[in-house]
Amino acid sequence: MRLSLGSVRQWHWVSAAVTLVGMLLFAITGITLNHAAAIKADPQIITIEAAVPEALLQPLLRLPPGKVTLPAALQQYLTGQGVNIGPQQPGEWDGSEFYAAMPKPGADAWLALDAQIAEFSYERTDRGWVAYFNDLHKGRDSGVVWFWFIDAFAVVCVVFCVTGLILLFRQGPHRPMTWPMIALGALLPVVIMLVFI
Repeated sequence: MRLSLGSVRQWHWVSAAVTLVGMLLFAITGITLNHAAAIKADPQIITIEAAVPEALLQPLLRLPPGKVTLPAALQQYLTGQGVNIGPQQPGEWDGSEFYAAMPKPGADAWLALDAQIAEFSYERTDRGWVAYFNDLHKGRDSGVVWFWFIDAFAVVCVVFCVTGLILLFRQGPHRPMTWPMIALGALLPVVIMLVFI
């Protein structure tokens, strides 16, 4: 089936509009990732250590060892103490100690709760907005929805590139520098990879 020039243009501009902001963000974060060592960050670290009322530990002590979520009353207590833990946050429970790693884009956190001595330790490190967007670029600790968004975004970018190539084929004869520029764009990274890497 032969696509009309108008149809290709329609697909091209729609895919360009849908991916415009995303491509801009991915390009900017590509630069910030490439220069990550030169971008100074001042991580904000929050550390909390406190006791836990023994009554709140009883439902936890009844859980079998393995991957568990904390009982609701214990979660509410920890939240009131400044611990940023979600209601469905899983952690490892061995019968006496609970540990949960809670990484997120631009931040890392962990919670350790010792039921034998009725105390918990919590630490959160926030590395700032640049780290947040860099982690989104890499898909690091960003969840399943972002994972699928990146895939869908990549497919639309492919549509943008392919329709752009079709338009170049159609309009190339009227612009003699089209193919030399495309060849330069294709050869430059190959030469750098072969010679300088």
